[in-house]
Amino acid sequence: MSEDIQFKHKSVLLEEVIEELDLKPDGIYVDGTLGGAGHSSEMLRRAEIKKLIGIDQDPDAIKAASKKLEPYGERAVIVKSNYENIGEIIKSQNIDKVDGILLDLGVSSYQLDTPDRGFSYMSDAPLDMRMDTESVKTASDIVNDYSEQELFKIIRDYGEDRFAKNIAKHIVAARSKKKIETTFELNEIIRASIPAKVRETGGHPSKRTFQAIRIELNRELEVLENSIGEMIDLLNDKGRLCIITFHSLEDRIVKAAFNTAERPCVCPPGFPVCVCGRKSKGKHLTKKAILPTEEEMEENPRSKSAKLRVFERVI
Repeated sequence: MSEDIQFKHKSVLLEEVIEELDLKPDGIYVDGTLGGAGHSSEMLRRAEIKKLIGIDQDPDAIKAASKKLEPYGERAVIVKSNYENIGEIIKSQNIDKVDGILLDLGVSSYQLDTPDRGFSYMSDAPLDMRMDTESVKTASDIVNDYSEQELFKIIRDYGEDRFAKNIAKHIVAARSKKKIETTFELNEIIRASIPAKVRETGGHPSKRTFQAIRIELNRELEVLENSIGEMIDLLNDKGRLCIITFHSLEDRIVKAAFNTAERPCVCPPGFPVCVCGRKSKGKHLTKKAILPTEEEMEENPRSKSAKLRVFERVI
């Protein structure tokens, strides 16, 4: 992280998260997507919680968060990892259960606003998009090495773009002449794949494809889907799991997982008693997701698509 770029990221739904986590003075909490430690620093400041374990895979975030949480000494533990390893991380701290877990998904403002990270279609940069800059595979590998069918599938499924087939076809045609190396090169290819009338009316043509590539590269949905059950199991009685999502794919996964954890029974509706033996793990407290206030959306436009869902463990 260069000295002149600060890890700036406005903590979305901050007040709501603090309230929903229901912080206990002697509690242990995990921030699975630490970022610049906006949520975590407030958790430590506002309640005398015993310990905060912050996890992030971005080395720049680790640096920024370490500095921000320094005043809290041993109460703050920072680990460079992916939250999919949360069970091992907690165990390594000699902890069995925790009182709350927070995930603030998506890309940080710092990542978007640092051109050479390659997350944004608004700046010309190498095709990177790695949340963990120490990992080997980059967005360039996906764009240049995936088959046309694989590209079509991720752009359709993760970008929900109706022109996915055409975009994949244009990418493959362009790279057969020359390797696609930068965000602006990819922009031009995507732009040429979409009808002019649509380009004029519907947002930036690259938005959905860039989202799809980023999700695929960082395994975002796979990690989320595979981790929710374990995170619920790691909670103490009345412990809460709070997850902030930024697009419908994430929200669908969280909502479905919370509903299943609350009502796991798979017996046919006509059965007089449950015979499957699956027990409820607690309550999905947010049947309707918590959304940012009008004021927050005005102050921080990136919060507009945010949704907060909360699950409370009942043992």
